[in-house]
Amino acid sequence: MASSVKQLCTICNDNGISNSAVTWCTECEVLFCGDCEKPHSKSHLSKNHKTMSADDYQKLPTFMQKISSQCRDHKKKFELYCSFHACPCCVQCVTDKHNMCQEMKPLSDILQQVKSSASVQLFEKDLKIVKENIDTAIKYLQTRITTSNTQNTKAIEKIRYMRKSIDDNLDKLEQDLLNDLESKYSKLKSNMANLVQQMEQRASQINQIQSQFSETTRYTTELQRFIALREIEKITSQTTKYIEDLESGDHFIEKNLEVNLSSALQSFLQDVNLFGIININTTTSTLKIKAGRKDQAQHLIPKGPGVEQIKPSLLTRLTISKDIKSLYISACLILPDGNFIVLDNNSNQLLLFSNDGIFIRKVVTFTEFPCDGCLVMNNTVAVSLGPANQTVLVDVNRSKIIQSIKLSHACLGVASDGKILVISSGGQCTTVNLSDMSHTILEGMEGLLRVALFQGNIYGTNFRENAVCCYKATGEPLWTFQHQYIDKPKGLTLDKYGFVYIASYGNNSIVVVSPDGKNCKTILSDADGIKQSYAIDINRETGVMIVSSHISGEKNEKSYQTCFVYKV
Repeated sequence: MASSVKQLCTICNDNGISNSAVTWCTECEVLFCGDCEKPHSKSHLSKNHKTMSADDYQKLPTFMQKISSQCRDHKKKFELYCSFHACPCCVQCVTDKHNMCQEMKPLSDILQQVKSSASVQLFEKDLKIVKENIDTAIKYLQTRITTSNTQNTKAIEKIRYMRKSIDDNLDKLEQDLLNDLESKYSKLKSNMANLVQQMEQRASQINQIQSQFSETTRYTTELQRFIALREIEKITSQTTKYIEDLESGDHFIEKNLEVNLSSALQSFLQDVNLFGIININTTTSTLKIKAGRKDQAQHLIPKGPGVEQIKPSLLTRLTISKDIKSLYISACLILPDGNFIVLDNNSNQLLLFSNDGIFIRKVVTFTEFPCDGCLVMNNTVAVSLGPANQTVLVDVNRSKIIQSIKLSHACLGVASDGKILVISSGGQCTTVNLSDMSHTILEGMEGLLRVALFQGNIYGTNFRENAVCCYKATGEPLWTFQHQYIDKPKGLTLDKYGFVYIASYGNNSIVVVSPDGKNCKTILSDADGIKQSYAIDINRETGVMIVSSHISGEKNEKSYQTCFVYKV
């Protein structure tokens, strides 16, 4: 809601006087105090103006208080409404910002439609539904936050439980290994200690005999010496055999303690570099919201006709003189003045025809092979030059190429809304900002032969798949339409209501697809003289449509190409 600050009389405030306002004039857009309101209510020019109390005005939402009947840029009253940009315009806005917009309507007509529109009565219900949906969504998200907190706590517990389990298991395995080590070490040590003890006993005996050997040989009788030596020999022989037996056995083999850690454990240290992975898995939302109307504002303005109501009527046909009857029309365009442009990729030329179909002159000849063309603004035309990876801008009045745009891919289809170019290669699309010539490559738009622009969306024909496609300006697909009526689609264009008109080359027809891409209708066929139609264009302001076609030659002449002009 608006601020509670006291409103001041606009007129008094301009004169440096701070008088409180009591009335707001919705037409003058001025706040009046009691003294200033009296002459305003009695004036012949303003006595019928609708007013409201300043207090009620202050209760209005801030955004409504800021809405003015005058253009902030030019300080002029809004008189027109641009359907393309969905905004009111003053006469200066049309010149400055909307000179290429073809859907300008009197603002008074739009306001009258709004006043009588039954849809306005639904907006209060819409607001209620939206508010309920927002509240429901907030509660749902708060519940999800609580759920996420619980999930986070459980995840921490799970991680820590796993860590403790691993630690406990490693502690047990470590202790088992240490116990095994202690057992084997004790046994090995005990065996060697027992052997050392045995050998020390024998060594003591030998030491004793060795220390007494001289006395034995010096002081004993010969008999004693003989018997003693025999005993020494026996002991020496036994000890030698004992040592040899030890040596021949495994008693002197070096038995080394070593530990071989589990390969799985070593692999764990080397290969396991993650404790786990945290995922956010998605499931279908359980949020239930009430269905509301989409794009409510568009219901304030009456919708265009249905596809069944589109019935073109023939206006004229381009007159093709003998010297240009070999032309092959790859694009035909309607200029703002009603004249026609034809792109002939047999002679690589742009040709200009009058609005009654009479050939005027050749505009320009290209050195490269031209594929497609589109109107950019006023009398400037963009022409794509196929394998040359180039698109050029041509000033029709001056018969001159004024700009060359080099791309990284082939240039087949080209479309413009006066602000950007969209250029297709059959494999990808590139947008070119005409203000700074910056390029943006759009991925995921393969197979488009021809392209068109309407209200920020990109449309294209897929020749191989017999399809018509609609994308957002970012390249995100919106819909794809296929139907038996559409066979080898070539050129396409859109009218002011968003209906898509396709030159269906394969079955000699012109097909219209509804703006939502759900149904279609053949509006021109072989019975109407349409043969191998390739190019098509519509002036959205006048509803004039031009379509290329083969026709039979007179007398013995071969068939040749021309264009039919219709009103749709």
